[in-house]
Amino acid sequence: MPGQPDSRISARLLYVTTSKYEGDWSSIPHTHYFAEFFYVLSGRGRFQVESEQFEVRADDLIIVNPNIEHTELSLGQNPLEYIVLGVDKMAFDFDGAGAAYSVYNYGAQRDRLLFYLREMLREIEGHEKGYEVICQNLLEVLVLNMMRSAHFAMAPVDNQKTSKECSAVKRYIDSNFGDDITLDTLAKRTHLNKYYLVHAFTRANGISPINYLIERRIEGSKQLLESTNHNISQIARIVGFSSQSYFSQSFKRLTGMTPAQYRKQARQADVEKGKKEA
Repeated sequence: MPGQPDSRISARLLYVTTSKYEGDWSSIPHTHYFAEFFYVLSGRGRFQVESEQFEVRADDLIIVNPNIEHTELSLGQNPLEYIVLGVDKMAFDFDGAGAAYSVYNYGAQRDRLLFYLREMLREIEGHEKGYEVICQNLLEVLVLNMMRSAHFAMAPVDNQKTSKECSAVKRYIDSNFGDDITLDTLAKRTHLNKYYLVHAFTRANGISPINYLIERRIEGSKQLLESTNHNISQIARIVGFSSQSYFSQSFKRLTGMTPAQYRKQARQADVEKGKKEA
């Protein structure tokens, strides 16, 4: 059942720190390959996650999944102070909706959560023998307590399974790049949380699944530009682009030339090759 896992949490604590901002302040929108937890200690502020902006207050816990653009904004009258954790090898499923983030208020469990968070901070500051093991154990207890209260679930993280699924995604894109493929399409095929899929695929291949799809479509279009007389609009449609303009923009960004310029260059090269062989 959600919130009641029957095995150890595979998450790894990357860092835990406190932040407090005086006056009006905002960070630059950014992403991480890992999840972040923000526990608001005091003050008021706003978070922006992708295109959504919302207010936060004391005892709110904001969880942002991996690879999601976000930023924090503090309000001058009541500066925002929070504890933030970076947690690798974990993504979250909020109510089965595949959301990028979620917000919970833990006012009723404040003392319990702050005990674990402050113990982590104390261990990291002290750097005594075994502090990393203690922090890892505290993280696991903290996450299980949060899940018990809020009823969200972790995305399954099975490295062997994930590796197989990432390979399957790559093969699927290679064979079907001309189809209408979205991140949701790939997540449904693999039964992985889509944000964890992006994280895992990028780590395995050095490129996100959607960028890989675009590159694969461009490679397919090159073959058609070289070997057929289809016009640019037809080729864009065949390889899966929604419009000729988006195709042309993507092609130039990746190759440094327009599709028409590439076709002209390829045909000139064929002519020169024919002359040499004659």
